[in-house]
Amino acid sequence: MLEVQSLTKRYGDRVAVDNISFQVGRGEVLGFLGPNGAGKTTVMRILTGFMPATAGRAIVAGHDVFESPMEVKRRVGYLPETPPVYTEMTVKEYLRFVARMKELPRAKIEAEVERVADRTSVRHVMDRLIANLSKGYRQRVGLAQALLGDPEVLILDEPTVGLDPIQINEVRELVKSLAAQQRHTIILSTHILPEVTAICQRVLMIAGGKVVADGSIPELTAQHGKSLEEVFIKLATA
Repeated sequence: MLEVQSLTKRYGDRVAVDNISFQVGRGEVLGFLGPNGAGKTTVMRILTGFMPATAGRAIVAGHDVFESPMEVKRRVGYLPETPPVYTEMTVKEYLRFVARMKELPRAKIEAEVERVADRTSVRHVMDRLIANLSKGYRQRVGLAQALLGDPEVLILDEPTVGLDPIQINEVRELVKSLAAQQRHTIILSTHILPEVTAICQRVLMIAGGKVVADGSIPELTAQHGKSLEEVFIKLATA
Protein backbone atom coordinates (compact mmCIF):
# COMPACT_ATOMS: atom_id res chain seq x y z
CA MET A 1 0.00 0.00 0.00
CA LEU A 2 2.89 2.33 0.72
CA GLU A 3 6.48 2.01 -0.51
CA VAL A 4 9.40 4.34 0.10
CA GLN A 5 12.57 3.88 -1.93
CA SER A 6 15.85 5.65 -1.08
CA LEU A 7 14.03 8.80 0.03
CA THR A 8 16.30 11.78 0.70
CA LYS A 9 15.60 15.39 1.63
CA ARG A 10 18.32 18.03 1.86
CA TYR A 11 18.14 21.65 2.99
CA GLY A 12 21.35 23.10 1.62
CA ASP A 13 24.15 21.21 3.36
CA ARG A 14 21.84 19.66 5.97
CA VAL A 15 20.41 16.21 5.30
CA ALA A 16 17.01 15.89 7.02
CA VAL A 17 16.11 12.49 5.53
CA ASP A 18 18.99 10.26 4.52
CA ASN A 19 18.28 7.56 1.93
CA ILE A 20 15.52 5.72 3.80
CA SER A 21 13.45 2.82 2.45
CA PHE A 22 10.49 0.92 3.91
CA GLN A 23 7.14 -0.62 2.99
CA VAL A 24 3.79 -0.69 4.78
CA GLY A 25 1.17 -3.28 3.84
CA ARG A 26 -2.59 -2.89 3.47
CA GLY A 27 -4.29 -2.83 6.86
CA GLU A 28 -1.01 -2.48 8.76
CA VAL A 29 -0.61 -0.03 11.65
CA LEU A 30 2.91 1.39 11.79
CA GLY A 31 4.30 3.29 14.76
CA PHE A 32 6.66 5.93 13.39
CA LEU A 33 9.09 6.93 16.12
CA GLY A 34 12.12 9.13 16.56
CA PRO A 35 13.45 12.00 18.66
CA ASN A 36 12.64 15.61 17.82
CA GLY A 37 14.45 16.63 14.64
CA ALA A 38 14.85 13.04 13.44
CA GLY A 39 13.05 13.69 10.15
CA LYS A 40 9.64 12.13 10.91
CA THR A 41 7.53 15.15 10.00
CA THR A 42 9.56 15.71 6.84
CA VAL A 43 8.89 12.12 5.73
CA MET A 44 5.16 12.50 6.40
CA ARG A 45 5.00 15.78 4.49
CA ILE A 46 6.73 14.15 1.52
CA LEU A 47 4.39 11.15 1.59
CA THR A 48 1.33 13.41 1.58
CA GLY A 49 2.62 15.62 -1.24
CA PHE A 50 3.10 18.72 0.90
CA MET A 51 6.84 18.76 0.27
CA PRO A 52 9.07 17.53 -2.57
CA ALA A 53 11.94 15.10 -1.96
CA THR A 54 15.48 15.75 -3.10
CA ALA A 55 15.85 12.16 -4.31
CA GLY A 56 14.11 8.78 -4.15
CA ARG A 57 10.55 7.60 -4.73
CA ALA A 58 7.37 7.29 -2.70
CA ILE A 59 4.44 5.21 -3.93
CA VAL A 60 1.05 5.31 -2.23
CA ALA A 61 -1.75 2.94 -3.27
CA GLY A 62 0.04 2.32 -6.55
CA HIS A 63 0.55 6.01 -7.39
CA ASP A 64 3.86 7.87 -7.39
CA VAL A 65 3.67 10.83 -5.00
CA PHE A 66 5.73 13.03 -7.32
CA GLU A 67 4.22 12.00 -10.65
CA SER A 68 0.55 11.75 -9.58
CA PRO A 69 0.18 13.99 -6.50
CA MET A 70 -3.57 14.52 -6.84
CA GLU A 71 -4.25 10.78 -7.08
CA VAL A 72 -2.22 10.30 -3.90
CA LYS A 73 -4.02 13.10 -2.06
CA ARG A 74 -7.37 11.44 -2.83
CA ARG A 75 -6.16 8.26 -1.11
CA VAL A 76 -4.50 9.78 1.94
CA GLY A 77 -5.96 11.29 5.08
CA TYR A 78 -3.42 13.47 6.87
CA LEU A 79 -3.56 14.94 10.34
CA PRO A 80 -0.54 17.21 10.96
CA GLU A 81 0.59 17.90 14.52
CA THR A 82 -1.19 21.26 14.31
CA PRO A 83 -4.67 20.58 12.85
CA PRO A 84 -5.20 22.51 9.56
CA VAL A 85 -8.46 24.13 10.60
CA TYR A 86 -9.92 27.50 9.59
CA THR A 87 -11.00 29.14 12.82
CA GLU A 88 -13.44 31.55 11.14
CA MET A 89 -15.58 28.63 9.91
CA THR A 90 -18.02 26.49 11.82
CA VAL A 91 -17.13 22.82 12.12
CA LYS A 92 -19.78 21.88 9.55
CA GLU A 93 -18.66 24.56 7.09
CA TYR A 94 -15.06 23.45 7.42
CA LEU A 95 -15.80 19.74 6.90
CA ARG A 96 -17.95 20.56 3.86
CA PHE A 97 -15.11 22.71 2.51
CA VAL A 98 -12.53 19.93 2.94
CA ALA A 99 -14.92 17.42 1.35
CA ARG A 100 -15.18 19.66 -1.72
CA MET A 101 -11.39 20.09 -1.84
CA LYS A 102 -11.08 16.30 -1.81
CA GLU A 103 -13.52 16.26 -4.74
CA LEU A 104 -16.02 13.97 -3.04
CA PRO A 105 -19.24 13.51 -5.05
CA ARG A 106 -21.49 16.45 -4.25
CA ALA A 107 -24.46 14.18 -3.53
CA LYS A 108 -22.48 12.31 -0.88
CA ILE A 109 -20.88 15.21 0.97
CA GLU A 110 -23.57 15.70 3.63
CA ALA A 111 -23.68 12.00 4.52
CA GLU A 112 -19.89 11.82 4.64
CA VAL A 113 -19.66 14.90 6.88
CA GLU A 114 -22.19 13.35 9.24
CA ARG A 115 -20.30 10.04 9.24
CA VAL A 116 -16.95 11.53 10.26
CA ALA A 117 -18.64 13.81 12.80
CA ASP A 118 -20.10 10.74 14.48
CA ARG A 119 -16.80 8.85 14.36
CA THR A 120 -14.93 11.70 16.06
CA SER A 121 -17.72 12.81 18.44
CA VAL A 122 -18.05 16.38 17.14
CA ARG A 123 -21.67 16.25 16.04
CA HIS A 124 -22.83 18.41 18.97
CA VAL A 125 -20.39 21.23 18.04
CA MET A 126 -21.06 21.26 14.29
CA ASP A 127 -22.58 24.75 14.33
CA ARG A 128 -19.90 26.32 16.53
CA LEU A 129 -17.03 28.42 15.23
CA ILE A 130 -13.76 26.50 15.35
CA ALA A 131 -12.20 29.59 16.99
CA ASN A 132 -14.40 28.95 20.03
CA LEU A 133 -13.47 25.27 20.41
CA SER A 134 -10.98 23.87 22.90
CA LYS A 135 -7.68 22.45 21.67
CA GLY A 136 -9.06 18.95 22.19
CA TYR A 137 -12.05 19.58 19.97
CA ARG A 138 -9.91 21.22 17.30
CA GLN A 139 -7.85 18.04 17.31
CA ARG A 140 -11.00 15.98 16.81
CA VAL A 141 -12.06 18.22 13.92
CA GLY A 142 -8.61 17.72 12.40
CA LEU A 143 -9.05 13.98 12.68
CA ALA A 144 -12.52 14.22 11.15
CA GLN A 145 -11.17 15.99 8.05
CA ALA A 146 -8.51 13.28 7.69
CA LEU A 147 -11.25 10.62 7.66
CA LEU A 148 -13.34 12.30 4.95
CA GLY A 149 -13.63 10.08 1.91
CA ASP A 150 -12.65 6.97 3.88
CA PRO A 151 -9.02 7.10 2.60
CA GLU A 152 -6.95 3.97 2.16
CA VAL A 153 -3.98 5.50 3.99
CA LEU A 154 -4.10 7.54 7.20
CA ILE A 155 -1.04 9.49 8.35
CA LEU A 156 -1.47 10.82 11.88
CA ASP A 157 1.19 13.10 13.39
CA GLU A 158 0.84 13.27 17.19
CA PRO A 159 -2.98 12.82 17.10
CA THR A 160 -3.37 13.01 20.90
CA VAL A 161 -1.10 15.98 21.61
CA GLY A 162 -2.72 18.46 23.98
CA LEU A 163 -5.67 16.22 24.84
CA ASP A 164 -6.82 15.30 28.34
CA PRO A 165 -6.72 11.62 29.45
CA ILE A 166 -10.36 11.00 28.49
CA GLN A 167 -9.88 12.49 25.03
CA ILE A 168 -6.62 10.56 24.56
CA ASN A 169 -8.42 7.32 25.30
CA GLU A 170 -11.22 8.22 22.86
CA VAL A 171 -8.74 8.91 20.05
CA ARG A 172 -6.83 5.71 20.82
CA GLU A 173 -10.05 3.70 20.66
CA LEU A 174 -10.97 5.37 17.37
CA VAL A 175 -7.60 4.49 15.83
CA LYS A 176 -7.93 0.94 17.18
CA SER A 177 -11.37 0.61 15.59
CA LEU A 178 -10.02 1.84 12.26
CA ALA A 179 -7.14 -0.64 12.52
CA ALA A 180 -9.51 -3.49 13.35
CA GLN A 181 -11.34 -2.96 10.06
CA GLN A 182 -8.06 -3.72 8.24
CA ARG A 183 -9.15 -1.41 5.41
CA HIS A 184 -6.85 1.46 6.34
CA THR A 185 -3.08 1.51 6.32
CA ILE A 186 -2.17 3.74 9.28
CA ILE A 187 1.08 5.53 10.06
CA LEU A 188 1.02 6.86 13.63
CA SER A 189 3.74 9.25 14.75
CA THR A 190 3.82 9.91 18.49
CA HIS A 191 6.12 10.37 21.45
CA ILE A 192 3.66 8.54 23.71
CA LEU A 193 5.17 5.06 23.70
CA PRO A 194 2.26 3.29 25.50
CA GLU A 195 0.11 4.51 22.62
CA VAL A 196 2.37 2.68 20.16
CA THR A 197 2.35 -0.46 22.30
CA ALA A 198 -1.46 -0.41 22.51
CA ILE A 199 -2.18 0.28 18.84
CA CYS A 200 0.69 -0.55 16.50
CA GLN A 201 1.68 -3.88 14.98
CA ARG A 202 5.10 -2.67 13.92
CA VAL A 203 7.57 0.08 14.74
CA LEU A 204 9.79 2.05 12.38
CA MET A 205 12.31 4.20 14.22
CA ILE A 206 14.48 6.90 12.66
CA ALA A 207 17.28 9.01 14.11
CA GLY A 208 19.40 11.53 12.30
CA GLY A 209 17.29 11.03 9.18
CA LYS A 210 18.14 7.31 8.98
CA VAL A 211 16.18 4.15 9.81
CA VAL A 212 17.67 2.64 12.97
CA ALA A 213 15.01 -0.02 13.69
CA ASP A 214 12.14 -1.74 11.90
CA GLY A 215 10.16 -4.62 13.37
CA SER A 216 7.45 -5.73 15.78
CA ILE A 217 7.69 -4.61 19.40
CA PRO A 218 8.58 -8.16 20.62
CA GLU A 219 11.33 -8.35 17.99
CA LEU A 220 12.79 -4.97 18.96
CA THR A 221 12.67 -5.59 22.70
CA ALA A 222 14.30 -9.00 22.25
CA GLN A 223 17.16 -7.38 20.36
CA HIS A 224 17.63 -4.07 22.12
CA GLY A 225 15.99 -3.82 25.54
CA LYS A 226 13.28 -4.88 27.98
CA SER A 227 10.75 -2.25 26.91
CA LEU A 228 9.98 -0.01 23.95
CA GLU A 229 11.19 2.93 26.05
CA GLU A 230 14.58 1.27 26.52
CA VAL A 231 14.76 0.50 22.81
CA PHE A 232 13.94 4.12 21.97
CA ILE A 233 16.55 5.56 24.33
CA LYS A 234 19.23 3.14 23.15
CA LEU A 235 18.72 3.60 19.40
CA ALA A 236 17.65 7.23 19.27
CA THR A 237 20.72 8.42 21.15
CA ALA A 238 23.28 6.02 19.65
